[in-house]
Amino acid sequence: MKPRSKGIGWIISLLLFATFAVAAYWATFFTTGEVQVRNDPVYLAFERSFPLADGWMALCALAGAIGLWRGRGWGFLFGLLAGSSSIFLGLMDVLFNLNEGNYALGGPEMAVEIAINLSTLCLGTVVILYLWRNRSNLYVLS
Repeated sequence: MKPRSKGIGWIISLLLFATFAVAAYWATFFTTGEVQVRNDPVYLAFERSFPLADGWMALCALAGAIGLWRGRGWGFLFGLLAGSSSIFLGLMDVLFNLNEGNYALGGPEMAVEIAINLSTLCLGTVVILYLWRNRSNLYVLS
């Protein structure tokens, strides 16, 4: 059995953070609405198109974290899937916000949105780069 790669604990933590952050965001969105930047039909329709895709990313992140923790090859696969999904979702959100002028709105909800956009883009990039660079040490063939 190979020793754990240096830094894998951080990657597992990032994947778990992504899983729980997605759940917390949607619980807040649908219960209190405190994270909603706007409340018009266009914005709400756009946001309501994300839960299934976000759920996929969160499921991949959770599977990736568990698999990497257990030293399984499928952890590497699901970690890459989570990273890619995270970047895709972040880019969709950024483009919508740019097209709609949302970044100019300001306020605490927009600050949360910006943090989410940065987090999804950074998390995905960090996870993919780490996993790919350390692939030979991550039980890829198990």
